[in-house]
Amino acid sequence: MAKAAKTAIKSDAKGGAESKNYTKVIKTVRSPKSGAYTFKEAIVHKDKVKDFLAK
Repeated sequence: MAKAAKTAIKSDAKGGAESKNYTKVIKTVRSPKSGAYTFKEAIVHKDKVKDFLAK
């Protein structure tokens, strides 16, 4: 029964390969008012990670 569940989860090869090109990026940003840190999260293409962190 476990084998049937594994095959049901698989999707087409193109969709699985394309999703590997994206990365979740978490950036810490300091608030100018309180000085506390906040976090900005985004899912970015792996080629644009440095651009996101540079902002």
